[in-house]
Amino acid sequence: MNTFIGLDVCREFLDLHVRPTGQVGRFPNTPAGHRQLLAALPAPEAVGRIVLEATGGLEAPVAAALAAAGYPVAVVNPRQVRDFAKAAGQLAKTDALDAAILAHFGEALKPDVRPLPSAELQEFRELLDRREQLLQMRTAESNRHDATTQKAVRKDIEAHLAWLDKRLLGVEAQLNHRIAANLHWKAAEELLRSIPGLGPQTARILIGQLPELGRLDRRQLASLVGLAPVNSDSGQQRGVRHIVGGRAAVRKALYMAALASTRHNAVLGAFYKRLRSQGKVAKTALIAVARKLLCIANAVLRNRTPWQQPALIT
Repeated sequence: MNTFIGLDVCREFLDLHVRPTGQVGRFPNTPAGHRQLLAALPAPEAVGRIVLEATGGLEAPVAAALAAAGYPVAVVNPRQVRDFAKAAGQLAKTDALDAAILAHFGEALKPDVRPLPSAELQEFRELLDRREQLLQMRTAESNRHDATTQKAVRKDIEAHLAWLDKRLLGVEAQLNHRIAANLHWKAAEELLRSIPGLGPQTARILIGQLPELGRLDRRQLASLVGLAPVNSDSGQQRGVRHIVGGRAAVRKALYMAALASTRHNAVLGAFYKRLRSQGKVAKTALIAVARKLLCIANAVLRNRTPWQQPALIT
């Protein structure tokens, strides 16, 4: 268990670095290349970690192949690895150097090995991502439509907006079908939708992007999502606490749901007003509401009971 492996992933290649032996290699990022990689690795029982960066899904096939072969795989945030590299004095950046720093990161910090998402969950996440991409394109096109004065351009943009609306409906239908076909997801969605202010899209994002919901305690979840305030103190100075890191898609969804909850959830609305009366700025109060909403969602799924205002809010 004293061998640590860094694997730098790009679209075409996988760069390998084994620590402390210094073994290196480059393999095609294809199923055949994955088999070559597995043949070159030490036995799983000799490996403490294989560390890969999250690269927007490019890492998923090889990570799944490694996990299926029994290796302890940790998929980590690229920002953490880059900060580690800078702290270690490694400023240059190549694929081979990245693999080496990933191996060093694994040895020094031993990042958590979490279960990889199933193929079903990965497909659901890609649909969620596609919906977000379509919404971003629609917003950009709508802004262009408002800005242009050329009739022909406006007509072209309107045609594209109509196409985007059609594709959004298609993705929505696929998401609904996936939820309906999975009894566990369907039950979770019904429980989450019982919370006033938490709509269907937020429920989908929680199901797809936060499978730990209902299994961790509220502090662990708040940290995982990036809703746990971080201290910024030094000596006698007391800095402003702020949130940082975490799963941005989940945090954004909860923030938007918090906005709705201040209007449609009597308890959370009262909580928001109390914070504002205490001098909290609107954004800080909404973040607190989002964290409270996360705690409620966690309790609902943990207890397998719908929203019960007296029991779940204290």
